[in-house]
Amino acid sequence: MNLSEASRRLKLLFIAVTCDEDFFGPVRRGMADAATLMDVEVEFTGTVGVDASGMAAIARRGLEQGVDGLAIVVFDVEAFAPVIAEARSRGVPVVAFNIDAGRGRSGVLSGIAQDFPAAGRALARRVAPDVRPGSTVLLTMHDPGISALEERRDGIKAGLSGHGIEWVETVTGHYAEEAARHILAILDQRPEISIVLATGQADTEGAALAAERAARPIYAAGFDLSPTILRLIQTGHLVFTTDQQPYTQGFYPVIQLVLNIRYGLLPVDMDAGAAIVDLSNVARIGILSEAGYR
Repeated sequence: MNLSEASRRLKLLFIAVTCDEDFFGPVRRGMADAATLMDVEVEFTGTVGVDASGMAAIARRGLEQGVDGLAIVVFDVEAFAPVIAEARSRGVPVVAFNIDAGRGRSGVLSGIAQDFPAAGRALARRVAPDVRPGSTVLLTMHDPGISALEERRDGIKAGLSGHGIEWVETVTGHYAEEAARHILAILDQRPEISIVLATGQADTEGAALAAERAARPIYAAGFDLSPTILRLIQTGHLVFTTDQQPYTQGFYPVIQLVLNIRYGLLPVDMDAGAAIVDLSNVARIGILSEAGYR
């Protein structure tokens, strides 16, 4: 793009997995704020379930309609590499947000996402003093085959490797009530389990709801923010959650894409962080959550 073209109004397209989840509210807020700042048009869309082919089809439609840049939740390198290559062959830059599986191997110019193994280790450090050696711990994921959840899981297990833990792993489904029922069933079958560590929003909500409903004390902790998660921290049924600061995952992709398209500046990877939210700060985070920033 030459300087005479640099001022035209650009159109960017964000494509997410499970795009109807509450998690993406702050992403949309960050995206909208950055779009206003940079004077560009941005659309947020995606698939309701885990559907890489559906997301790739949305990306191809966007390319046919003339979008100037793409931001995609890249949770599978092989699934997204062809459409990313097609975009770049058309001169359309692509960045990853929320998940950058393969850390650039898919062909994206950058990834704005949590460092998932490091975040798993951060959760492990926070929970370690409360885990007795030799404990049996339930470790949950809301969907299989999502690299971010697997990397968090691996980080948690690595961070607690010296505790002699027996790990019980399960996939809960990505609706909180479904997850709660699934977790409660396991807790009923395995009375020796008193700790549930979750790796995503839906199973964190489910773990906390299960702790609220269980007939015995359950220690639950996990990832991400939602009104339910914040409420259950306040009631003590969720000890803490690990926030990946999704506002930044909407804000910075817009900035990076626009700077690349207008001025040729290369996007750079950014770690969205692993912020612990517990009783000490949940009131303030709740205010920011209601305002759409957390």
